[in-house]
Amino acid sequence: MFEAHWQKSSFSGGDPENACLELAAGGGDLRHLRESDDPDVVVTTDAAKLRAFIVGVKAGEFDHLV
Repeated sequence: MFEAHWQKSSFSGGDPENACLELAAGGGDLRHLRESDDPDVVVTTDAAKLRAFIVGVKAGEFDHLV
């Protein structure tokens, strides 16, 4: 496992027991995602792909999945 500064959304609330998605910057252009309740599973992508995904989420492109 690597050392990373994981950032949790402020929307998850202040309770550390609240499970949520966490993000961390990696070396260079890499970005890491994990679920706080399963921190050993990490998805790695680059900043451009993560940005495109977030823009899609904000635009409602994935609303039918929730």
